[in-house]
Amino acid sequence: MYDVVIIGGGPAGSTVSTLLKLIRPESKVLVLEREVFPREHVGESLLPAIMPILEEMKVWDEIEAQGFPIKTGAMYRWGSDPGYWRLDFLVGEKFVENPRPEKMTGQRRKTTFHVERAIYDKVLLDHAERTGVEVRQGVKVVEILREGDRVTGLRLESGETVEATYYVDASGHAGTLRRSMGVQVDEPTKLKNIAIWNYWKNDEWAQTVNKGGIRARILSVGYGWIWYLPISANRSSIGLVTHAEYFKSTGKKPEELYGQALSDEPFLAKLLENAERIGSISTTKDWSFSAERLSGENWFLAGESAGFADPILAAGMTLTHVGSRELAYTLKALLNSQFDPQWLKDWYSTLSLRRIRQHIRFADFWYSANSHWEDLKAYSAEIAKDAGLNLDPDEGFRWLSTGGFASDNLSSSAVGSYDLTPAKCVLQRLTGKPAHWEINRFNEFRLNLVGAQEVKIPIFRDGEIEQVKCYQRGSRLLPITGNYLRLIGILQEHRDMITIVSILRQAIGAPPGTYHPILAAALDILEGMITEGWVTAKLNKKRPMMQVKLSEDSFLVSAEHEPFAALGG
Repeated sequence: MYDVVIIGGGPAGSTVSTLLKLIRPESKVLVLEREVFPREHVGESLLPAIMPILEEMKVWDEIEAQGFPIKTGAMYRWGSDPGYWRLDFLVGEKFVENPRPEKMTGQRRKTTFHVERAIYDKVLLDHAERTGVEVRQGVKVVEILREGDRVTGLRLESGETVEATYYVDASGHAGTLRRSMGVQVDEPTKLKNIAIWNYWKNDEWAQTVNKGGIRARILSVGYGWIWYLPISANRSSIGLVTHAEYFKSTGKKPEELYGQALSDEPFLAKLLENAERIGSISTTKDWSFSAERLSGENWFLAGESAGFADPILAAGMTLTHVGSRELAYTLKALLNSQFDPQWLKDWYSTLSLRRIRQHIRFADFWYSANSHWEDLKAYSAEIAKDAGLNLDPDEGFRWLSTGGFASDNLSSSAVGSYDLTPAKCVLQRLTGKPAHWEINRFNEFRLNLVGAQEVKIPIFRDGEIEQVKCYQRGSRLLPITGNYLRLIGILQEHRDMITIVSILRQAIGAPPGTYHPILAAALDILEGMITEGWVTAKLNKKRPMMQVKLSEDSFLVSAEHEPFAALGG
C-alpha cells in the first residue's frame, strides 16, 4: 500500500515524485514506467521557467553536469518574411562562456538548455530514486481497477496489483488512467499537425553553429515549419511540423516530405551538405488538446496526459514541470489532511488548464496569421492582458515567447499575481524601450469591487501551500493580505496619488526620496489593480502627477516637485 502511485517516469512523474518526497519525506511513492530508460523522446527545447524547479528538485547540478547546450533564445523566420526575428533571453548582455559545469547564478538563471531527452529523462528518474522514490522500469499497467470515480488499484502485466491512497497519470499521450476513467478531451482547434523528425551529426557544423550559447531556430517552409535544435556537442534534432491534411494530400511518405522540407530550407540545406543522419525517421500526431477534468475522487492527471499545446513556442516541458510541481504540493496537503480536498483539486485543475488552453489559443492564431507579424504581436498582447499585463504588441510577444503564462505561479510576477515590476524590467531590457506604466497617466484612483466575491487561493512556496484570501471577479483575482490589504484600505479612503504615496511612506517609516521595498511593492500592486480593473483611474489636471520609470538596475519614482528616487533593484 503506497501513499501515491504514479504511472509514467517521464518529466511529469519524476517532478511529482521527487518534490513530494523532498517536501514530505515520509511519503511512500511508487513510479511505474513501462519502458527501460534511457529511451528517445521528442521535446528537447526548454524555457528558463524550468530552471528554478530543477533547483527545487535538487537536480539542477546533475543536469548541468551533462554538458547540454545552453539555450540563450530563439530565431524565428516565419510566413512570407525572409528575415529572422530574434528572441534573446540575455538582451543587452553578451553571453559569457565559462568553464562548465557552472552553478545556477548570474546569466545561468536567465538561460536554459537544449537537452537529449534520453539523457535528461534518465537523470530525472534516477534522481527520483536516489531521493527515496521506489521506481520500477519495464513495468506495464494493463488494467485500472475502479469503483465509480475511485481507483482501487493498478493491475500490472505481471499479474501483481498495487494500491495507493492517490494515483497520478503521468503516462503522456497514452493517458492510461485518463482513458480508463472515461475522461473526455477537448480539441479546441481545427489545427491538427503531425511531426516528422530525425537526428543529425556533423562535427564541422557543431564547431560553428553550436559553439557556446545557442538559439533554437524556427524556420517556416510555407506548408509548415522546421525546428532545428542542437542537443549535444555533435548532435542536433531537426523536425518538420505540418498539417495532417496537407501531409495526406501530398501522397508522400514521411521520409519523402521530410527530405523535401530540408532541401526547401536554404539555411539547413547548406548546413546538411556534409551531415550524417542518425537512426531512422520518427513521426507523431502533434495536435493540441486538454482534458475535461484533471482529477477525480483519488486520482490526478499530470503532464501531457492532462493536455498538450502545440510546440511552436517550446512551452510543453515548462507546462509539464510547473503543473507537476503544483501537484506535488497538492498531494502533500491532501495526505496531511490540510485544507478542503475539493478546494485543492479545483485549484490544481484551474491553474493547469488555464495555462494549456491559453497556449493552444495563441498557437492557433500563430498558424492562422503566420505571415502577419503585427497581427500576431497584437494578439499575443491581448493574451498577456488577459493574464494581467498591459503590454504593447512587441512586449506581449516577447513575454509570451519566453514562457509567459507557462510560468504561472500565484506567488510570482507571472499570471495571477500583481508583482509586475520584474516582468516590466525584463520587457524593457528585451525591447530597449521604456516600460509602459498606467500609474504615470493618471493621478486619481478609486477602488472598484463591484461584482466581486471573496474566495481563497493557494500559493505554492517552500514546500507548503498557503491559503490567501482574494476578491474574485470572473477570472480576475485580488489578494486580500499584506501589501494588498494595506493598499485596499488606503484606497477606500483616499484617491489622490500623492496622498496615497505619502500615507504609505508614513505607515512604513520611509522618508521622501528614500527606498523601501514595501513602497515599491505597493506601487507595483496599484499598477496591476488598474490593469485588471480593480481600480478605476482618471487624470485631474489640477493635481500633481507621480512618475515611475525603470532604469537598468532600479525602480524609480518621483513627483512633479521632486527628482526621481530609487525604489528598488
